[in-house]
This record gives sequence, C-alpha cells and structure tokens, in this order.
Amino acid sequence: MEAPCQPRAGWKAVDGAPLVLMAWQGSDLGPEDSPAPIVKLGVEDSADMLELTALTKPGPFGPRTHELGSFFGIRIGSRLVAMAGERLKVEGYIEVSAVCTHPDHLGKGYAAALMRTVMRGILERGETPFLHSRADNARAIALYERLGFRHREAGHFVVLERE
Repeated sequence: MEAPCQPRAGWKAVDGAPLVLMAWQGSDLGPEDSPAPIVKLGVEDSADMLELTALTKPGPFGPRTHELGSFFGIRIGSRLVAMAGERLKVEGYIEVSAVCTHPDHLGKGYAAALMRTVMRGILERGETPFLHSRADNARAIALYERLGFRHREAGHFVVLERE
C-alpha cells in the first residue's frame, strides 16, 4: 500500500502510521534460557497487561485481548515489566503481538526471550509466526530481524472515528 487510508464521508482519521509486516523465515530460535523467569499470563493478569500496554503502546490491546492466544510475561517483584503473546490468526500464520517492555527495563533481553517462548508454541503447532511494526520503530525491527523475521509487506494502519 503506497498511501494511507483516505476516510469516507462521515469518518475522520485520528491516528495512523506506516507499517511493516514481517514473517519468520529463520531456522533456529536460539537458546531457551531467559534473563528472568517467564510466566504464563491469564485473566488474573489483565489489569497489569492493560497498564503495561497503556504505557508502552505496542498496538491495540483491550481487556480481553489476552483471550486470543497465549501470553507470557516477566515480573520483577509484583510488577509486570515485559510481555508478548498471540493475537491474529490466519491460515498457516499466527501473529506475535503486544511485545512490550517497561522503559525502566529495556535492554535486558526480556522481549527476545518472551518472543522465543511465543514463537516456540506457534512453531510446535505447525504455524508460522508473523508480526507487524510501525515502520519508524527501528529498535523493534532490529530485534525482529535478529530473531529471523524478514520484511514481507509495507502498509499503513489508521484509526478512524465517526465525525
């Protein structure tokens, strides 16, 4: 897609950005070790997940998003400081979603460890991991490339609101 969405009459664009869609084309996920214990997240973690995604803005995440697939996190003390999970599912592919780390905990390898955990589950089910990122998120894209993701498509996302 070369240009962002042009809203139809009665709608206005309130947010949006260029995106890159990436699919995993790696052959090895690397080590299973993690710099901190990884826990499976569930309904009891919903408030913490919403708090972390509100701070880090990894993309759309609502109170029931965790029901769309498996989500994993890292807690330091009682605080959820990083997470990743699954969301969109299309034939043969499952999206790695909500990859986020609290700003005070960046650079510790949490996102990579969580993504490997999510991706192992996807690959064990015979599916291919994919994801999308804002095109200007160079730090995230570099991580995704290190983990074996390659660019597939470019596009835009847009958030519309009724006028």
